Amino acid sequence: MEKKVSASVINRLPRYYRYLTDLMESGIERISSKELSERMCVTASQIRQDLNCFGGFGQQGYGYNVKHLHSEIAKILGLDRGYTAVLVGAGNMGRTFAMNTKFESRGFKLIGIFDIDPNKIGKEINGVEVMDYALIRSFIKKYKPKMAILTVPKTAIHAVAEELIGYGIKAFLNFSYTELSAAEDIAVENVHLSDSLMRLSYKILEHE
Repeated sequence: MEKKVSASVINRLPRYYRYLTDLMESGIERISSKELSERMCVTASQIRQDLNCFGGFGQQGYGYNVKHLHSEIAKILGLDRGYTAVLVGAGNMGRTFAMNTKFESRGFKLIGIFDIDPNKIGKEINGVEVMDYALIRSFIKKYKPKMAILTVPKTAIHAVAEELIGYGIKAFLNFSYTELSAAEDIAVENVHLSDSLMRLSYKILEHE
């Protein structure tokens, strides 16, 4: 992309993609920005401004072709690249994430799960075998996954991330309940479920 697109626009793209997926599954072939705004509770103007950052995709008097827009947003987000990922930590959080996440529809394929617990190693989670973490270096060297999903204790997160960066991992989805930061060429998404609960608590308080 030639021009810099704001983070707020990028943050909204997955939501557009999710709604467009639902529209496709419902058999809806085209939709106007007004109709989409009513579904998403975002102004039609905001939708048009966001999509115009990438060329617009709509036609005056026609709206958006749902399948085409869905495909274009997938390309913008890199979901058509088929990136591969590994998950480190096969405890409750890791298992739940691996069992319930539709990786391939989100542009990723989970190809390996790793843990240090002998009681977990050798078992399968959603068709993927849990392997000994001691083997992760050779696995990454062979299969070259782009991303690691970390569901390890927060006391181990920085050491694990540093090790995996050394093996060639370029992106992290971090569920460790502590902030992970890295060099500019390493992508990091820190997920804090407790923050969502606290924001919800504030919203409840606002309405009391």
